[in-house]
Amino acid sequence: MKKVIVIGAGYGGLRAIEGLEKDITLDITLIDKNPYHYLQTEAYAYVAGQADVGDVIIDLDNWCKGFHSSVQFVHSEVTFIDYDKQVVELSNEESLAYDYVVVATGARTNFFSFIPGLEEHSHGIKSLHSAYTFRKDFGDLLHEKIEKSTHGKLTIAIGGAGLSGVEIAAEMAYVIQSYSKNIGESAKEIEVALIDASETILPGTGEYVITQTEKRLNALGINILTSTFIEKVDESLIHFKGGKTLEYSFMIFTGGIKAMIPDANIEYKQNRVNQLVVNTYLNIGKYTNAYAIGDCVEIHDSSDKILPPTAQVAERSAEYVADAIINPKEELKPFSASVLGVFVALGGKYAVGEMFGKIRIKGYLAYLMKKGIIFTYHKGLSLRINAGYKIRSKS
Repeated sequence: MKKVIVIGAGYGGLRAIEGLEKDITLDITLIDKNPYHYLQTEAYAYVAGQADVGDVIIDLDNWCKGFHSSVQFVHSEVTFIDYDKQVVELSNEESLAYDYVVVATGARTNFFSFIPGLEEHSHGIKSLHSAYTFRKDFGDLLHEKIEKSTHGKLTIAIGGAGLSGVEIAAEMAYVIQSYSKNIGESAKEIEVALIDASETILPGTGEYVITQTEKRLNALGINILTSTFIEKVDESLIHFKGGKTLEYSFMIFTGGIKAMIPDANIEYKQNRVNQLVVNTYLNIGKYTNAYAIGDCVEIHDSSDKILPPTAQVAERSAEYVADAIINPKEELKPFSASVLGVFVALGGKYAVGEMFGKIRIKGYLAYLMKKGIIFTYHKGLSLRINAGYKIRSKS
């Protein structure tokens, strides 16, 4: 049996496993430093206290056992890949040989080093731990307002007005607005500020989504600061280029990513945010049995435009690679993907969406469609987990 190793259990890694498992002749191993899959697309609800930890994680061991004997999970960190010897080395000093390797290690928040104090004084949401820390701080802030009836303006600053930043800002503003109905003016003193250096929120998305999102954010009372460059951050102030400042209580940063790539016996070709630069078949360097998918790789569409690092793009690249491994004798066409649509959760049961560049919806219907997509994804994983749990319970 040919051995396939998938490194990383994000959206791309899991979709690759689902595709590869269709070939019963493959021996598949999934490796991740965490024992769970983190649903980053639901981070906005989790950090605002609208979802529990069980809603945003999936146990990987039980999930892999749901495939019976064809998929194994190894809870460890990859420390080195030798592409010539076809060996993956782990932090527990174990080595695993492979016939094919798929690097799907994702990315972490890029706290830009040219902005002094940014990393020290802000949170990310790329990891469960950082999302939990921010959730706790947000909850503590609300409880302090409720229990002590403290007066004075408090600002929650969100750096980065891409999809993650917008969704988190909207959900938190909605929660604060909901609290104000019960506890009065003290909740209204909490302001959410959304900051981005771009000229608009959600850069790269269509005009309809941007316009409707802005309307919703304004209705929620969010202070939108575009074309605003953060120069430095200290314990209580965000300093902007031009001399203006913003006093804040705590800050979250979603303004960029930095790929996480395992050390190797080769010098990787990478872009400015450490993403692997691969060929049109998603191969790493000269190695036709080594692939990279998801956020850790620079992916282009058919017009050679760099695609945003989304779960949708990660899954499409994973499906392509799984098919390439299963059908190696077929003539392989270069990978080509596009963003088929986007849905933006905007607090409560409200969203804005656009599909295929033609279908545009907003409000409760868009919310239902977005939730339907997430529910279908989560339900598929849960069914696999239940099967794996039963198998483990019997053994």
